[in-house]
Amino acid sequence: MSANKKFYPLRPIQRWLIDTHFNKANSTMMNIGALLKLSSAVDMEFLAEVLNDILKAYDIFSCRLEVNPETSDICQTFGNEIIPVKVKNISDEEFSVRLEKFKEPYKLINQPLYRIYLFQTPTAKYLYLDFYHAIMDGASLQILFAKEMDLRYRGRKILHAPQSYAQLILEEAQISPEELSEGHAYWKNILSQFDIKKHLPPIDVKDGKAWAKGNFKVNLKNISEEFFRNSHRSENTFFLAASMLTLAKISAANDSIIFMRHNGRINKSELRLMGLMLEQFPCIWDFRADCTVEKFLNELEGEIRKNFNYRQSLDIVYSEGLGADCATFIFQKNIFGEHIMIGDTTAQIIDMPPNEISAAENSLDIQVKALEDGTYNLILDYDAGRFSAQLIKNFAAMFDKNIIELKNLNSAVKI
Repeated sequence: MSANKKFYPLRPIQRWLIDTHFNKANSTMMNIGALLKLSSAVDMEFLAEVLNDILKAYDIFSCRLEVNPETSDICQTFGNEIIPVKVKNISDEEFSVRLEKFKEPYKLINQPLYRIYLFQTPTAKYLYLDFYHAIMDGASLQILFAKEMDLRYRGRKILHAPQSYAQLILEEAQISPEELSEGHAYWKNILSQFDIKKHLPPIDVKDGKAWAKGNFKVNLKNISEEFFRNSHRSENTFFLAASMLTLAKISAANDSIIFMRHNGRINKSELRLMGLMLEQFPCIWDFRADCTVEKFLNELEGEIRKNFNYRQSLDIVYSEGLGADCATFIFQKNIFGEHIMIGDTTAQIIDMPPNEISAAENSLDIQVKALEDGTYNLILDYDAGRFSAQLIKNFAAMFDKNIIELKNLNSAVKI
């Protein structure tokens, strides 16, 4: 090990993800990517050059997780060896075997944190992209990586200089404790109000013991993408509002506290930054005051912006486990749908890395997923050791019903 090696601290969101992963060493919930079937017209050797140029251009791909020998903390280092992408000619049978290997969890310490392979079989061409979640997120993969791959394949010049993830870490590390203290107090104040008996659905499983995985999925009947095109409302805020309203009603509480997951990019520089930028922060709303739907949505949007002012102080939320049982809201929109463009060809997304072994034993995750046909799925991952399947079905039905109320901007918000 070089004596000059520089150890960078983990950002708060990275530490949370990695600590969560280590709760279950075999977790595959951190595998982010896709298997793409390429057009027969794709020049595989040139595509390999394109991919290698991207890997060399952004320091996030040289990132490795290592143990700092002086502190024994898991840190990250940059400038490590980039494993080059090469075209592999294999049989269809061998390709199937290789795909099974991709279902394995990442080995974290001093190992590459991405898997990129180009395969050519007698019948098809494939690209497999897979990144460890603590270095990349969906926005990085879909908005930045895939777009740049397409531009470079077309021979277009990249007009902006690559942003440095290591530099971002240094800038955040230089923020003084005094600057962070106001945010620490802000998050502590919100989460000190969290009460498991008040801000979650009522526990209705008798003799429930250990955490057990539950899942329920349903198509939302009362909303389509057309509503957002005509109203210019934020899908993310709208469905967060529906989640908070449903939680308040089903728990018979006057207020809601919920963690919201956001891609974390709010300025031009961050929109060009390849790497993990998502944040997860608590939102709170008191339903006791008279309020119209329009006011609710507008002020909730304002609260989200206010929360971002304190995002650098989220370390206290992760490190102290504040609101650990709090429900979580996630809105997911697959920007490229079922395919992406590479030059003048279409690459079909035919599989995603498995998320079969979850390391997160959450109480309730509320996910709204935008579908290709303009409709939305509501996906509820929940602790079946606390909540019955019937209660979760009732939650989903109430969520869909509340959407009707939230579409009427002039109506009063009632719990």
